[in-house]
Amino acid sequence: MNQVVTTADEPTVAQRNLVALGTIVRREVSRILRIWGQTLVPPAITMTLYFLIFGGLIGSRVGTMDGIKYMDFIVPGLVMMSVIQNSYGNISSSFFGAKFGRHIEELLVSPMPNWVILTGYVAGAVLRGLMVGAIVLVIAMAFTKVRVPHPLVTFTTVLLGATIFSLAGFVNAAYAKKFDDIAIVPTFILTPLTYLGGVFYSVKLLPPWAEAMTHANPIFYMVNAFRYGLLGVSDVPLWVAYALMLGFAAALAALGLWLLKRGIGLRS
Repeated sequence: MNQVVTTADEPTVAQRNLVALGTIVRREVSRILRIWGQTLVPPAITMTLYFLIFGGLIGSRVGTMDGIKYMDFIVPGLVMMSVIQNSYGNISSSFFGAKFGRHIEELLVSPMPNWVILTGYVAGAVLRGLMVGAIVLVIAMAFTKVRVPHPLVTFTTVLLGATIFSLAGFVNAAYAKKFDDIAIVPTFILTPLTYLGGVFYSVKLLPPWAEAMTHANPIFYMVNAFRYGLLGVSDVPLWVAYALMLGFAAALAALGLWLLKRGIGLRS
């Protein structure tokens, strides 16, 4: 008598991709939490000093900015600055470390689609940015009366900002050939754009030529959209800020997928 042997159903492609994506994200989050003293505590300390020095000491002399208490005015910019820096720094160091350790090649030769690799690393960086942003916002609420009158705008803006700079960090890590290369962009591009993006001042205070240059800074739109979410005021129309953020996210995602497909900077 023949015995019928039954086997479990094979997982679908979507299920395999979901497992692969979850594995990358879980590894990235575990890395963030394992070294929480380096990933979560320093931004909290740095932003606390910003609030004490710029908000408390200098802010008491500045008074108001656009009719808003200066301490409250700088909160959105400082939160967004911490999100941008940590999202960018997380993925650039993590992905370059994978390149340096040569275990990125194992992902590239696996049946895992490129979008899963990119999404996994970006999701880990975005989660770190959101965690740091939440910590800084809680600290800000201890120093100010800032709350969240527009929660949807607040969340979507910080999510898009973290995604954009996570993708930018991925591109930086893909092209980097040594550890020093991943510090060039944050030092010479990211930091100046952040400080000149309306974090500490209103663009209305600038002369016309400087105001025009500021409107060419993408971080300016992110900071102002986030400021609207927290304070209900913005120097730019909200739809313009969202259109630019979505455009940057789409362009950088396409570039990241293209780099993975071509193996540029990834295969030795």
